[in-house]
Amino acid sequence: MTERVKVAVVGVGNNTSALLQGIALYRQSGSLVGIRRPTIDGLGVGDIDVVAAFATSEEKIGRDVTEAIFLPPNNFPRLDCNLPRAGVPVTKGLVDASGVRRVAAALAGAEVLLYSAPSGRTETAQAYAEAAHTAGVAFINTTSDPVARDPRRMERFEAAGLPLLGDDLASQFGTSVLHNALLRLLAERGLTLVSSYQVNLGGTEDFRNLVENPDTKKQSKLNALSMADKAAADTVAVAPLGYLPHLASHKVAHLNIEAQGWGETAVSLDVKLKVHDPSGAAGVNIDLIRIAASALRDGRGGHCAEATSLLKSPPGTAI
Repeated sequence: MTERVKVAVVGVGNNTSALLQGIALYRQSGSLVGIRRPTIDGLGVGDIDVVAAFATSEEKIGRDVTEAIFLPPNNFPRLDCNLPRAGVPVTKGLVDASGVRRVAAALAGAEVLLYSAPSGRTETAQAYAEAAHTAGVAFINTTSDPVARDPRRMERFEAAGLPLLGDDLASQFGTSVLHNALLRLLAERGLTLVSSYQVNLGGTEDFRNLVENPDTKKQSKLNALSMADKAAADTVAVAPLGYLPHLASHKVAHLNIEAQGWGETAVSLDVKLKVHDPSGAAGVNIDLIRIAASALRDGRGGHCAEATSLLKSPPGTAI
């Protein structure tokens, strides 16, 4: 029988809500809807247990993690599943590097630390990475803050046999993934890109935070697009993110591509995408967790090549 992966989560927001509810749903239903890889190295999507959770919201601290994920301002909907209490109270998280030892001690028994706090808090993200290294735990950075792109940190994790995956999720079916695919298709069919842009609107707290702290996220989106077209940095514009509370956990994206085909004739494409943003994160996190756990159990530290396509800004991309 496969031993379940023991995961600690940082951030008890919408993405964690979507992940925990989804795990419960798939365990109970056996459904494979929305799952790309039912198993990874023998680990199924239900083979994950949360053993620790960290947050800074006073309303969530002390609550069972399965209760805290439904507290405002979280707005991801309840899925059609029975979510039993995890018996894991939410612990006060870090705001700087001063509590690294405390968090490292709280990670006893965990195999993977999933950092799913808001982007734009680089010092905090790096502090959690240090706590994971101290505790001997694999680390996944789902934010655009540079953690795995630091070569010296990557060398330390590799030497310790600890996986370090990041930075920033390429959502299961999000704006960057779709935009990337369209740019690749253009190049494959021989069209010349003239210009392109994307606009992203959302109603989660992460969107509100990114409106105030957009810098690392914008660069991360450009990193994802430049993997499809090296000229993207000059020809593709990423508009500032927009926060619209009435969208709740939905994200709405608008894409435009202007190109030229044979005879320099014009080609124009406009696309609208609407998704539940936290679902897109959970659909990728479920794979990153299993990749990290498998690598840890095999003693493979550092970056895992199989995770590259799941990330916007893997090691080697711009900061």
